[in-house]
Amino acid sequence: MTVEPAEVGDEGRPEMTEECAPPAATPDQRYFLLMCLTALGVVFGDIGTSPLYALRECFHGPYAVALTEPNVMGVLSLVVWSLLFVITGKYLLYVMRADNDGEGGILALMAVALRPERDGPRQQWLIIAVGLFGAALLWGDGMITPAISVLSAVEGLEVAAPAMRPLVLPLTILILAGLFLIQRRGTASIGVLFGPITLVWFLVLAALGVVQIGRHPEVLWALLPSHAVVFFLQNGAHGLVVLGAVFLVVTGGEALYADMGHLGRRPIQATWLAVVLPSLILNYFGQGALILDDPSTVSSPFFHMAPRWALWPLIGLSGAATIIASQAVISGTFSLARQAIMLGYSPRLPIVHTSQREIGQIYVPSVNYTLMVAAIVLVLGFGSSSNLAGAYGIAVSLTMLITTMLAFVVARGRWGWSFAAAGALTGALLVVDLSFLGANLIKILEGGWVPLAVAAVVYTAFSTWKRGREILRERLEEKSPLWPDFLHRIAQENPAIVPGNAVFMTSNGAGAPPALVHNLAHNHVLHEHIYLLTVTIEPVARVRRERRVKARRLDDRFTRIHARYGFMEHPDIAALLSASDSAVGLDLNHTTFVLGRETLVATTRPGMALWRERLFAVMSRNAQWATTFFGIPPDRVLEIGHQVEL
Repeated sequence: MTVEPAEVGDEGRPEMTEECAPPAATPDQRYFLLMCLTALGVVFGDIGTSPLYALRECFHGPYAVALTEPNVMGVLSLVVWSLLFVITGKYLLYVMRADNDGEGGILALMAVALRPERDGPRQQWLIIAVGLFGAALLWGDGMITPAISVLSAVEGLEVAAPAMRPLVLPLTILILAGLFLIQRRGTASIGVLFGPITLVWFLVLAALGVVQIGRHPEVLWALLPSHAVVFFLQNGAHGLVVLGAVFLVVTGGEALYADMGHLGRRPIQATWLAVVLPSLILNYFGQGALILDDPSTVSSPFFHMAPRWALWPLIGLSGAATIIASQAVISGTFSLARQAIMLGYSPRLPIVHTSQREIGQIYVPSVNYTLMVAAIVLVLGFGSSSNLAGAYGIAVSLTMLITTMLAFVVARGRWGWSFAAAGALTGALLVVDLSFLGANLIKILEGGWVPLAVAAVVYTAFSTWKRGREILRERLEEKSPLWPDFLHRIAQENPAIVPGNAVFMTSNGAGAPPALVHNLAHNHVLHEHIYLLTVTIEPVARVRRERRVKARRLDDRFTRIHARYGFMEHPDIAALLSASDSAVGLDLNHTTFVLGRETLVATTRPGMALWRERLFAVMSRNAQWATTFFGIPPDRVLEIGHQVEL
């Protein structure tokens, strides 16, 4: 760098020339900082509200340990090393490497773990079953997180004004109802506020902790893992039970992975290391210092850390933080529902896109109102955030255990790790996961059964829909003639030919679609140009443009089209087929879309249990119409119904 001769300015200092001036932030750097700020609001809201209740549960409640200095130091050591090992080590450095075209989450991880070209049917079934159950558990998380987060924040009123205790539950229900009712408006308009508010929240967490640590700096010795070892030696089995409360500090870890596709890996990692982790550690250590100094504050150490003048603003800020945390979980459940639909594990549900720019901003009405009713019922049923804590932990701990097992499959099958390397790391992770899970299992009768019951219901629905679609496809193929036989039938019947195009949607890429067969049998007519369209959802987030659609002419009249989409994409068949640069380029004004509409009848034929066939028939009747889901103009659709025995 060259330096020009110095000139003396007004202050008597050499003036800095352009060559010496500090470089301005580049657009890429500014965008990265914006992504980091966004990550605070979208990704870290859940884990950032854990200080409201996590440490309290270790020393206040039916499974609490005695409030002694060695126990406080031991719990603080467990907290900090849980954050470092589970969040930093497991998720940020290991699991987030297993992305599916940049997307994360349990279903994306399941898709990465699957290798149809190498895995046998039994291994594929096991991976799918484990992944689906993990996804089903997240539905329970989507119900519990808003309930426990908002309730724990509103319970701060009991500290500020004990006379307001009767208002805690009604106010919580009112906030939850409002939160779910505004989902239809989308998060685009208020999303820009999430990051700054959450940044203020984490700065307040750090400031509250620093003040208390300044009064008792000896708590910083809890950074040594030896205090955790001493804690287990002194408390034995009771110490293992307390792990169920310690686990609450890492809830939200799955969100780091699930939201990777929205923000990318690097902003999440940088934000965690620079802001979130230090703020959480300082706050937990501050709470530990406070309860050592004044054991009477153990019932709500977080709010007791604030000076009296700051208590009401802190209650308001914590309420905003819990709403943001709940919003992130609700949005994540919407994304999970869409992934399940696209991968074929859920019936088609109405999906509303709330942003014209961001495909990830969606609203699923049926899921939203289900979560709302469930969250309100949980608040009324459990009555306090302490009672909800047991139900909360078991859902997340089971999901984390499943993530570890699927990550092992990915490390071996996709990354080519040796069994020794993958097994050693997975073994260490399993020790921690199983310890947390075991500590939470004892709370099954006290509420832990709720997320398990929800997961069982959702898993049954997922697996029933998937298996039911397979059986339906088999039954339709039984009635579909082979293509050469169908052409021979046309030659024999010599049907009338009408001008225009007809698109027949079919899952059978080889035979004749049942709707086409029925149309010929009943109407004795064929269109001038007929397109047999098969839509496939592949286990990747997005399909490259050049692989989107392939067309193959069978003869002068028939063309077979294969369209591919990823599970994070929304199919728009009309736009795809009418695009001028597509392989087809149809004129929709002269095109009729012909779809089959099946009436399903449960029978005793081999396939599924009779009750599951009836469940599948009910789900099928209530699924969103294919015309709406695939973006087909309703005024260009002809439906041909027929009965199918399952």
